[in-house]
Amino acid sequence: MKNIVIAAGYATRLGELTKNFPKPLLKIGENTILGRMLDDIDQIPDIDEHIIITNHKFAHIFEDWALEQNYEKPITIVDDGTETNDTRLGAVCDLLFAMEQLDIDDDLLVVAADNLLFFSFSEFVEFAKQKDSSCIMCHEQPSIEKLQRTGVVELDESNRVLGMEEKPQVPKSHWAVPPFYIYLKKDLDLVRHSVENGCGKDAPGNLAHYMVDHTTMHAWPMSAGRFDIGSLDTYYEAVEKYGKE
Repeated sequence: MKNIVIAAGYATRLGELTKNFPKPLLKIGENTILGRMLDDIDQIPDIDEHIIITNHKFAHIFEDWALEQNYEKPITIVDDGTETNDTRLGAVCDLLFAMEQLDIDDDLLVVAADNLLFFSFSEFVEFAKQKDSSCIMCHEQPSIEKLQRTGVVELDESNRVLGMEEKPQVPKSHWAVPPFYIYLKKDLDLVRHSVENGCGKDAPGNLAHYMVDHTTMHAWPMSAGRFDIGSLDTYYEAVEKYGKE
């Protein structure tokens, strides 16, 4: 299984902090946002490589960072060639670009690189193996307002995904979907041809929504929480809350 980190965005909401520096490599205490995530993922036996897809503006920063790491699994940096937020490929196209550049034909763990997690991805990987299907994560979100700003899924009693909506005005459940996915090798043809068949390009949830409509997907309810770093306020809050751990 390959761990693919989607890290090609420009984090414009963090202003000067990320004008010339990638958000995933911002420090939380002595570690980086991305480093905290890889510390966990690197220990999963199924994972054999970390692939970080970034943009041309930040690729050299990731390459320098990678040289300083001592993970058990190798790190590969993929440069998508873009240099501005206006010319970005979008998360789905970045995933497809990395798959094509590296000729990937393995199970995939696909993660966004701007979250602090309070559970292990090993639980997610084991869930996907038990279900033998591509999978998404989900968590209960009581706030209707927050559900209206994210992906929302309906599940059956076995956690099979019955349907998914992006930013629904009237959510059909309280199951929200964070940006972490497993796509099995048997479904990669669907992934490869998703955009040409109408899948949205920008958000990683676009692909999850497309896949739910075209193959069997299950959803793993997160066993603990996460902290989404999406703005300057949430970054400084994360530094204050978790930087001393």
